[in-house]
Amino acid sequence: MRLAPFFLSLVFLVGFGPAAHADEKLPPDQQAKVEAMLKQEGFTKWEEIELDDGMIEVDDAIDASGKKFDLKLDPKTLAIVKRKAE
Repeated sequence: MRLAPFFLSLVFLVGFGPAAHADEKLPPDQQAKVEAMLKQEGFTKWEEIELDDGMIEVDDAIDASGKKFDLKLDPKTLAIVKRKAE
């Protein structure tokens, strides 16, 4: 039964290790393009823009009528592929 502590520690390390796709800041040029697109789509402000799991995520984007959304954008086309009302 000496292997039990080894396996428990292995499970702990695997289960609580760093995430494979951590949230990342966008490069400044891409950030500017995303912000320009958001303004063009009628959004007036937003909380955070980041790359997560291969998609650009915009948290708490507020449109001209004051409604709040979380958005997911295609990183190549910057098209909004998901819009979730908050």
